[in-house]
Amino acid sequence: MSSSTLPTKTESSPMKTEELPSAKKPRKDDDERVAHAARLLFKSPILSVPQAMICNDFTDAESKDRALQQRVRRLHSKLDKGLVNADTLLDVGKEYEDSYIPFADKARDFLTKSTDQFVCVKVCGEKLDEAGFVRLSKREAFGGKLVPGGSYYYTTNHSTLVAFTVGAKFKPGNGFKIIGGHTDSPRLIVKPLSKRTASGCVQLGVECYGGGLWYTWFDRDLGVSGRVLVRTIDEVTQKEKIEQHIISIHKPIARVSSLCIHLESAEERRAFKVNREEHLSPIIGTQKVLESTVGLQLNQFGEDGDAWKQGQEPALMSLIASELGIETKQICSFELGLFDCQPASLGGMKNEFLYSARLDNLATVHCALETIMDYSASEDLANDDMISLIACFDHEEVGSNSAQGAGSPVMSEAVERITDALSENPHSRDPETHASAIRKSFIFSVDQAHAVHPNYSGKHEKNHGPKMNAGVVIKTNQNQRYATNGVTGFFARELARRGDVKVPMQEFVVRSDCACGSTIGPVLSANTGIRTVDLGMPQLSMHSCREVMGIADLTHGLNLFKAFFKHFNELDNCMEG
Repeated sequence: MSSSTLPTKTESSPMKTEELPSAKKPRKDDDERVAHAARLLFKSPILSVPQAMICNDFTDAESKDRALQQRVRRLHSKLDKGLVNADTLLDVGKEYEDSYIPFADKARDFLTKSTDQFVCVKVCGEKLDEAGFVRLSKREAFGGKLVPGGSYYYTTNHSTLVAFTVGAKFKPGNGFKIIGGHTDSPRLIVKPLSKRTASGCVQLGVECYGGGLWYTWFDRDLGVSGRVLVRTIDEVTQKEKIEQHIISIHKPIARVSSLCIHLESAEERRAFKVNREEHLSPIIGTQKVLESTVGLQLNQFGEDGDAWKQGQEPALMSLIASELGIETKQICSFELGLFDCQPASLGGMKNEFLYSARLDNLATVHCALETIMDYSASEDLANDDMISLIACFDHEEVGSNSAQGAGSPVMSEAVERITDALSENPHSRDPETHASAIRKSFIFSVDQAHAVHPNYSGKHEKNHGPKMNAGVVIKTNQNQRYATNGVTGFFARELARRGDVKVPMQEFVVRSDCACGSTIGPVLSANTGIRTVDLGMPQLSMHSCREVMGIADLTHGLNLFKAFFKHFNELDNCMEG
């Protein structure tokens, strides 16, 4: 078929051709059919035809009609030159809304609720409970509790989550399909001794966690969330016990106020510099008001000689106690941080963007969670002989070296304990079985990627500039800041092609004159020996108090994860070596 023809249906013949209209005078009905053909060709809803042209992998997808691809490129050229009116693609926009916004709304709710790593893991656990997953205790043996076809989860430190489904045909020594992400994000954490006053104001002492863009935390309405330890009496044994409670107070109790321009020097106006110790302590009230309302409690916290209690701001302790329905004297410790109270929202002229805090990396956690829940209820599990697992770690933003970070034994223990629990003799470990499982396994290390910023496009390597709403990003760095190599990168691209819905893929390599960040990928691959690829959904404003990504990429990520769980084994079996 000639590149100047377009297939169209007639009653007398299944296909006929018509001449391409002049580029100077595009026919609207013809271009509408090309746009529709583009959607059919790529077998995936797209926001606009130009986005389909961004990734070679997407345009090189299997097709019986290469001429149609050329027609789509012609339309892309006309759109660039302004020869086609945007109304031509209104039906595409409608399809976009129907396909992407429902899942983005679910993500919006998840992100708003998940105010920190503790709350995130709690929210995930509640969703897994509803989906029929069985909660396990890491303190107890898994042997005798796992069965083929079952779905399970457990947590570490209430801030790291492992959830998995066992293929109905699983045998010990078979591999694991693992999606790894992280639950933490840069934020302001309340110091162990929180009490602080200055100039008649009551403040909280805070510490910066991770590499945040701290200037974005100024003039935001901040709530508080985290973990609280409560001393209580067991109703059965009448003995003292310590309970862990996860709280999230969606109330603007704190604010880091900026200095007005009138009091700034000329030098300070030219560059906004933040002293993290002196400038980031949020104000929670005035001494006159707070000390009059909670002053009677001042001595109660320290009556047992507890120096920790004496160092706490009484107003904060009172708020926590009220939230939990306990007395302030029962509070014996906490790990609290601040968060932006503004909920996640959709934005842009056509609602194509998701604006939210903590997209890095709770967007990944959301997609991974939805994937594992969906897969656990699918018919594909009946023919699966592997373990499908998600692992969402704490402390990625500070290097992963903790008891609950990716540098801990959490991942290796998961492979060993699950394999052993499903063996004929769960109390006897076979090193060969474990080694076989490792060699058959694969990790998707997924962390948000850097989209090209239109105002700073020179910051990207010119041939490796991911765009929002254009697909999942494969991250490569030869200095091992990412774990991707030629083979694991191929696996990601091939799985994107084999999925029920074709997933557009993009490539990212940092400029040679720029430093490169890292992920849990190199940490996991080095600690476990499991093949790993580093991936991410593109976003802007990473590590800001408020970030942005394209909602289409959420669905692209979900579809890629589904393809991984469904098609990895068949792809691995045809891979030499």
